[in-house]
Amino acid sequence: MSSLETDEKPTILVVDDTPNNLTLVSNLLKKDYRVRVAISGEKALKIAFSESPPDLILLDVMMPVMDGYEVCQQLRSNVLTAHIPIIFLTAKSEVEDERKGLSLGASDYITKPISPPILEARVKTHLVAKAHADFLTDKTAYLENEVARRTREISAIQDVTIQAMASLAETRDSDTGNHIRRTQFYVKALTKKLKSHPRFNIFLSDSMIEMIYKSAPLHDIGKVGIPDRILLKPGRFDPDEFEIMKTHTTLGRDAIQAAENSLGLKVDFLSVAKEIAYGHQEKWDGSGYPVGLAGEAIPISARVMAVADVYDALISRRIYKDSMSHEKAIAIMEAGSGSHFDPDMVRAFLSIQDEIKSIAMLYADSDADIEVKRKQTELLGASA
Repeated sequence: MSSLETDEKPTILVVDDTPNNLTLVSNLLKKDYRVRVAISGEKALKIAFSESPPDLILLDVMMPVMDGYEVCQQLRSNVLTAHIPIIFLTAKSEVEDERKGLSLGASDYITKPISPPILEARVKTHLVAKAHADFLTDKTAYLENEVARRTREISAIQDVTIQAMASLAETRDSDTGNHIRRTQFYVKALTKKLKSHPRFNIFLSDSMIEMIYKSAPLHDIGKVGIPDRILLKPGRFDPDEFEIMKTHTTLGRDAIQAAENSLGLKVDFLSVAKEIAYGHQEKWDGSGYPVGLAGEAIPISARVMAVADVYDALISRRIYKDSMSHEKAIAIMEAGSGSHFDPDMVRAFLSIQDEIKSIAMLYADSDADIEVKRKQTELLGASA
């Protein structure tokens, strides 16, 4: 905060190697300001770089060892003192002298002999200007911090909301909560790898990668609308059951759309979530559902989610099946390149398979996870 915004007098640093000049200027200013003096450039820099820097500096040019021009350069080149107004107060009265001083960053240039009214007016003018600049700087910093704080809050609310919605779907499915974590991290790893690919680099900005990562847990949110007798069935679906099961993609998209409608505005990450929920069961060759999109018509976010979701389904234990080895799952993924999956995405996935395997191991389902899910499924099945 500027000293002009408080009851404290602004501090003026007067720099001159002539004691009489220091006394003269100090007597002129001490009524309205707190005056400090320095008899050399070195002493002036020490005061300016201290924890209590001056609000304005009156600086002589002709001093031994370090002249005023060099002092000015050092003050302007340091971020701690670059904002302090500097007024040259000197006997050097040539136009070229004044031009040099102003070019070095001085705020003003006053020649000796001193005119008290001019000195007082110039000092006041530059202090007022500095006070306004300090106020705007403080206000800008405050607003930037406030925006950052609110952005963090909004992001946290988004994360909690997504996790809550995803957990709701997970309670009614045979998947454990770790499936959500694993696929989310697979998606982030794969999109980061694809970012450098010429087919995807324009779309996969850092912000888009973050949105896909955030939205991934909602890929199966539509399963909350599937009857338990179908959702929890341990064996294969009959044709009628499968048709009902396929509606989870549409139910998921519509549920997210309803949430967006309730907000009354378009939300980017929810748009990505809708793409993922609705399109992650589509296949590259057009044989998927819900509408049989093929190739580039399938959103990139949905194609990425399909790779992550299928791999995790293969390697994961379920209450009705054992897990598959990473190597066997990778072979199946490779075989699905060009039919189930975008070939370039499969190649990228294979190139980071060590990272993918590490994620799978880090968030692997424990025996306790499977047992909890088994009991949960039995309770849901009994109440269906």
